[in-house]
Formats: sequence, C-alpha cells, structure tokens
Amino acid sequence: MESQNEDHIASNLLKAQSHIWNHIFNFVNSMSLKCVVDLSIPDIIHSYGKPMSLSKLISSLPIHPSKKPCIYRLMRIMTHSDFFSQQNITDNELEIEYMLTDVSKLLLKDNPMSMAPFVQGSLDPTMTNPWHEFSTWLKNDDITTFQTTHGRFLWNYAEHNPRFNKLFNDSMASDAQLVTNLFFENCREVFNGLESLVDVGGGTGTLTEALAKSFQQLECTVFDLPHVIEGLHKSDNVKYVGGDMFKEIPPADAILLKWILHDWNDEECVNILKKCKESLKKKGDEGKVIIIEMVLDSEEENINESVETKLFFDMAMMVLLAGKERNKKEWVKLFLSAGFSDYKITPILGLRSVIEVYP
Repeated sequence: MESQNEDHIASNLLKAQSHIWNHIFNFVNSMSLKCVVDLSIPDIIHSYGKPMSLSKLISSLPIHPSKKPCIYRLMRIMTHSDFFSQQNITDNELEIEYMLTDVSKLLLKDNPMSMAPFVQGSLDPTMTNPWHEFSTWLKNDDITTFQTTHGRFLWNYAEHNPRFNKLFNDSMASDAQLVTNLFFENCREVFNGLESLVDVGGGTGTLTEALAKSFQQLECTVFDLPHVIEGLHKSDNVKYVGGDMFKEIPPADAILLKWILHDWNDEECVNILKKCKESLKKKGDEGKVIIIEMVLDSEEENINESVETKLFFDMAMMVLLAGKERNKKEWVKLFLSAGFSDYKITPILGLRSVIEVYP
C-alpha cells in the first residue's frame, strides 16, 4: 500500500514538472510560427502546387548551408501544431512531403484574409519585450508594462516610430479584412436603413472601404489619429478624418467600434461611448453604436481553447494598453453608464460578437 502511495506521489510530481515545462516553453510555438512566416514557408509550399519534399523546401529557403538540418526540426514542431500535414513518411527525412492545412492557408501573404501581418506585428520585439517587465510593472505606478519598457504609451510610441506604426497598422488591417468577409456574410441586416457611418479607430480603412463597396448608400468616414491616416485620401464614399475620439466624434447614423473599447479602462470606455452618443443625436433613437469585441461569458465558453484565447487577449490588453476583455455584465454596465438604453449581443464572429447599442 505504501509503495502505491509513493508511486502516486511520484506520478503527480512528474505531471506537475511536465505542466511547468510546457508553460515555460509555450513561447517556442509562437516564435517557431513567426520564423515560418518570416521565411514565407507557407507561400513556398503553396507556390509549388503539390506536396513539397523537405529537400525541395530547404533548397527554396534563403538559409545558410549549415542550418539546413534545422528545417526538419522546425517543420516537425509546426506539423505537430497542425500548421502543416505530411505524407510519404520514411526514414529519410529529406523525402517527407509537406502540405498546407486550413491553418497555414490563413498565413499565405496573397490570401485576402491573411493573418501573416498579425503574426509579425504581435510577435515583434516591441510587443513581446514588455512581458519581461511584467513583474517590475506590478511594483511601480506606470499605467502599462509597455510604458515601463519603452518609456511611452503604445499609441505615442507608434506615432514616433514609423516602422512599428506600419507593422501595427498592417496587423490591424489584416484582422479587419478577415472580419470583413464574415461580417458582411452574416450580419448585413446590421446596416439596414443606415445612411452614414463613422469607423472610430478605423486605421487604414480596410473594413470601411469594404463596407462602402457593399453598402453603396452609406457615406463612410474613417476616424483615427492624424498619424494613422496620414497620406490616405478620400475614395468614392469614404473619407478620412483625423482627430481624438475622447474630444469629438463626427456625426453619423451609426458609429463602428471594432476592437477599440478593449484597449481602454472602464472610465475611458464610458467617455468614448458618451462621445458616440453625442454624435448620434441628429439621428435620434434610430442611431446606434456597432461594437465588435469579445464577450468573456458568451456561448462557446465550454470550449477550453476558446476560453484560453480570450484570457490571453485579456492579459495582453492589461500589459500593453491598460484595457481588458469584458463579460456581458461588464459590457452592460458600460452602456448604461454612458446613457444608452438598450443593446443586442450576437456571438457570430468566432470568439468575437457583434454588439449593437441603442440610445
């Protein structure tokens, strides 16, 4: 009996050790993914047009000859993580053939919905270095860990760093493109009866431009910080306006806030929503705010991976931007505090929902 108890203790100890190891090395998956995107491996396999052997893949990569044996190991972990599939598995590693999966197809740079820019933006050292200062930040009075690391808030840093500004805007544009396709397919009724719309924090206008093409009755405005829209010009029924959403938002029938409110704390969100309400006054009760955000307690919460993804985003908002992801109760509190009377939450965009808020 004592021996069985000792075996049980040993087994639990080893499981605990393995659990800790997996968390320590979680970053290996992220950085291996970034490497695959940086080397354009999905694009190379796609361009080949059929399953591609490791030997042909290696010969297509701009790597040093001494690093050739490393590619098998990189592809092995990426195959384990479902980014690639393989066939013709033999003892000769060079003959193994790789194919894209649905996941890696979303990394193709010519895919209109490509997530490659989001991978490169999110895993850039500018965004990952603040995590090394997480515990330091908890001991000081800085508002964000990003500020502790870089000496500026993220938005101010982007304004003064053209490389990062482009990286960040490209990242947001790639996500907007993916959302656009799903949004218009499943949520067209959201725009019924609207004649004008302001996309607050609309970046370089990817979502707004697509909106304008699909709903030609809409007069659309991309409203963002001046350095974000610099060099962008009016096209058809889309115009670009620089400004500060905490001061004034251009008037419209509807205000679109995609992935904006999770960047800010509750007080700031209420202020933004109040500015939205002011801009809707001319439309009266028929106006609305359209929000695209995560809702922590939405219907798919029984799926563990979905819960983990949302918690990852919540932590990222805290570290990088002093924002947060919110549950339904927290969202409703914001709407009521800003003076809105009603809302509708539709969990239709994967981990995100479309939230319509009415005066």
